[in-house]
Amino acid sequence: MEYVATCLFGLESLLGAEIDEMGYKRTETMDGRVSFEADINDVCKLNINLRYAERVYFKIGEFEALTFDDLFEGTKALEWERWIGKNDEFPVRGHSIKSGLFSVPDCQKIIKKAVVSRLSSKYGVQWFEERGVKYQIDFFLFKNRATLMIDTSGVPLHKRGYRPKTAEAPLRETLACALAKIARPREDVLFWDPFCGSGTIAIEATMMMLNRAPGLDRAFISQTFPQISADKWKDARDEARSKIITDSNFEAYASDINPDAVALATECAKHAGVYGNMKIFEKNALKIDTMGRRGTVVCNPPYGERLLTLKEAEELYRNMGKHFKSLDRWQIYVITSHEEFSRLYGRRPDKVRKLYNGMIPCYFYQFFKNN
Repeated sequence: MEYVATCLFGLESLLGAEIDEMGYKRTETMDGRVSFEADINDVCKLNINLRYAERVYFKIGEFEALTFDDLFEGTKALEWERWIGKNDEFPVRGHSIKSGLFSVPDCQKIIKKAVVSRLSSKYGVQWFEERGVKYQIDFFLFKNRATLMIDTSGVPLHKRGYRPKTAEAPLRETLACALAKIARPREDVLFWDPFCGSGTIAIEATMMMLNRAPGLDRAFISQTFPQISADKWKDARDEARSKIITDSNFEAYASDINPDAVALATECAKHAGVYGNMKIFEKNALKIDTMGRRGTVVCNPPYGERLLTLKEAEELYRNMGKHFKSLDRWQIYVITSHEEFSRLYGRRPDKVRKLYNGMIPCYFYQFFKNN
């Protein structure tokens, strides 16, 4: 069957490569989503293991929808009874981009009506109480083409479950994982986030290096689907646990000038099961040093939007540029929404990658040679 995995804009290549590495066949890649083929029971492995996806969907069908009649008939033609029982819940939500059917509430009503019509003809009932298993129907209208899906994740996959509360300006775990991946963490190179906040970047890097599945300790809505047995979920979790590396020499530092952030990062690392490969401590980012080691800095300093004023953030960037020169040949990776960061930092980056922190457009500045 066909699946759709969604992601933050800018992470499509990482998500696609991850799906390829898991052995699945990609059918389409577009902004914010990757479609691919897999077995129905692979839903367990996908939700537990995908690091860059926001949600995983069963793709129910796809068709042209220029009018509301097209949307109704196309939806009604799909085999919803394969999934939804006569007592089950089936709310509808979705998005419309560059399509004539631009009203999301109207599309929701039409799709709901069409699914009810289909199920009524199959079950011989006119009224659905919707008190059973929840099958969240999502639609995506793009350039007048409708894609109808069922959400298998429930709570978004970036919510791994290890953050009991948030810092003032947290990164999504999926984005933090992408930053770590791009920075190429290695066992013999110290990985350091000196603006750690809740510790997400360093935690995600450590989880990656220990091959600890991001969804190992959380639940998914599709665990309630009777089409997928509990044994399949148990097997997928057991397999993920068996692949955790227990003898890695990888080491990550997470430091922050704020003692409350250090306490939170410590709590999160323990919940994530990676505290043993991390050192979390209080330190001013402008006073870090190499200690004679090889290292990589990956950080998310304040943007001047939610933390610090813009003027304060810009002064911080200037001071970062001055101090980080002392880090010998360390590689430096910085994500910020400030388009003039490199000018303030005082160096031209070797590479810049545009990413999104939630809805905030950001730039991931990469300095490969620190001299």
